[in-house]
Amino acid sequence: MRIGQIIGSVVCSNKADALYGVPLLLLQPLDEAYQETGIPLVACDTVQAGTGDMVLYEGGREAALALENWFNPSDATIVGIIDKAEGL
Repeated sequence: MRIGQIIGSVVCSNKADALYGVPLLLLQPLDEAYQETGIPLVACDTVQAGTGDMVLYEGGREAALALENWFNPSDATIVGIIDKAEGL
């Protein structure tokens, strides 16, 4: 699992069939020190996260498996909202 922060939402006029009904959010990956790393990415939201939330997300094949329909093109899926993290 990886850590990220939600920085916005994404609106699509067309989606792959497997992603209909799945909210998409803009996520900024964070490193172990909770600093921004890399470029923002689009992630499927399974936990109703909102802008500003720190989240746990999966990447790669595990991201697709976190959704109800396993046969989907997701490269990142949010699987948890972090309420508190030690060391912040």
